Amino acid sequence: MKLKTKFVFLCWGLLSLITETGFSQTAYVDELSYGSQSRNTVPIPPSEQMLQTVVAETWFEVTKENHSLEGAIFDSDGNLLFCDVTERCVLRLTPDKQLSVVVRFETLSPGGLAFHKDGRLFIAAIDMDRKEGGIFVLNKDSSGMQPIINTEAGYMPNDLVFDAAGGFYFTDFRGTLTELNGGVYYVSPDFSSVTSVLPRLSMANGIALSPDGRTLWVTEFARNLLHKVTLKTATAFSPVGTTVAYHFIGPAPDSMRSDTDGNVYVAIYGQGRVLVFSPHGIPVGQVLLPGREKGHNLLSTSLALYPGTTDLYAVTSDGERGMGAGIFHARVFGKGLSPF
Repeated sequence: MKLKTKFVFLCWGLLSLITETGFSQTAYVDELSYGSQSRNTVPIPPSEQMLQTVVAETWFEVTKENHSLEGAIFDSDGNLLFCDVTERCVLRLTPDKQLSVVVRFETLSPGGLAFHKDGRLFIAAIDMDRKEGGIFVLNKDSSGMQPIINTEAGYMPNDLVFDAAGGFYFTDFRGTLTELNGGVYYVSPDFSSVTSVLPRLSMANGIALSPDGRTLWVTEFARNLLHKVTLKTATAFSPVGTTVAYHFIGPAPDSMRSDTDGNVYVAIYGQGRVLVFSPHGIPVGQVLLPGREKGHNLLSTSLALYPGTTDLYAVTSDGERGMGAGIFHARVFGKGLSPF
């Protein structure tokens, strides 16, 4: 008998032994009944239940009203900036927890923030009803807001991230489950050109770069996907290493951030948690928001990692459940990257 044939028989014998001796993972019961996980308002999928898990602590109450928060990011002074989508404004929370308005929009709702290396703040804002949006820039003193991408351009920019050269990628939130009209685009460092990088996506949402700038991460909201894109240049990717790294279960991957170790943190909208992936796209941990098991704080949209520390701050809303909108804190694997 050839060695290959013997190996096949050996593997088959081991599989039969495992099955017959009860080592399989199937749990047989007399009848189906709710357990601690299945009775939960938003059960954690079985494949993610054994991950390292930390429960975040309440850190700051933004409002008692039903407001949607987005786009959390730290500036170089340690202020936490984020968007109040409902009130169409960008907010600044100082280290001593003083809250103020940075800028207010008339018709668009801001949702994504990123700092240029010169310190200027770039804002992605959209109008869901009109299906339009743009990207705008503020001076370092928060004055003189100017458009970088006008609403007439036809995009719905959701989030953005800068590369080392000073260009930036943004996600286009257009599309539905059956109409793949969204995607990822790159704006050149002089802001003169917009190039499609990852087309035919459905409601492209979160976006992040690895610390070395070679891997681009993207979440696809309507199809529950995490894309891992290995970049050859700013606008071209390598077929090898570019893949759908993860298919989420339940609603729905939103904004994300990366840390100094290359891990990626994805806020899960509708589940009140943040899922953490290794640089290879493998789930390695999760942050749960308090009250999620009773249906509270489920609308987790975004997060920020404080630069140089392992402190994570997640923004969320309780929707119509009565607990308003706030910020939650947990300590995680790697340290936050510099804002620019």
